Amino acid sequence: MKLGLIGCGKMGKALTIGAIDAGAVAASDVIAFDIFPAAVDSFLSECKASAADSVAGVATKVDVLLLAVKPHDVPSVLQEIRDSGSSVADLLVISVAAGLTLARLEREVGEGARIIRSMPNTPALIGKGAAAFTRGNHATADDSETARKLLGAVGLVVEVKETLMDAVTGLSGSGPAYVYLFIESLADGAVQNGLPRDQARELAAQTVLGAAAMVQSTGEHPAVLKDMVTSPGGTTIAALKALEAHAFRAACIDAVNTATARAREMGLE
Repeated sequence: MKLGLIGCGKMGKALTIGAIDAGAVAASDVIAFDIFPAAVDSFLSECKASAADSVAGVATKVDVLLLAVKPHDVPSVLQEIRDSGSSVADLLVISVAAGLTLARLEREVGEGARIIRSMPNTPALIGKGAAAFTRGNHATADDSETARKLLGAVGLVVEVKETLMDAVTGLSGSGPAYVYLFIESLADGAVQNGLPRDQARELAAQTVLGAAAMVQSTGEHPAVLKDMVTSPGGTTIAALKALEAHAFRAACIDAVNTATARAREMGLE
């Protein structure tokens, strides 16, 4: 497989280097392009890939094209792919742009285009990502496997129906920001009660990390694990009551709903 990377920012670089490190693609089979030469230089400093001087210079030489640019830059890049002379039927395009539908991507690339729409998240930068993808009308089962290998090289990956992609954006795409806010708030509470800031932050982060690992490793429902640490008349039940008084769960649900709605709006813009 020859892999092309359009957009050498943090996400594109993380996904590509992750795929190289996992053995999904050889560094010598990767070609990159970015409108900012410094971004390409940074990428090449971390792996022995090569660079092209245009989108067309990548699209005409690869089998798989990872499109990792901002959503508002996607139309112009797709125009360059369409005008490059490459056969869209022979090129798998994997987009990580939020909100852009398969129908729009297929229309912009051209008839018969093989498209995968995906949504990774920023923990992919440290190999702890959570991603989902959906395939277009002309993408094959082998294309799905390719997407699974590339995205799965930096964390968890699932395949979903396209109707669920905006919900994925609202959950795991935007979700790290919710968790960062939670960690910051936990640490602030500890600081208010006298714990030094650095220790409060470390303990808060490790608490969230450990709790998440418990959910994954045990397979238990979060409510079951919550009950395991909630003693009658103890500190935890008192704290949970305080969270419920401030509609903690409703606020979290609202956050996911709001981000999902915004993702849908972006798909219509």
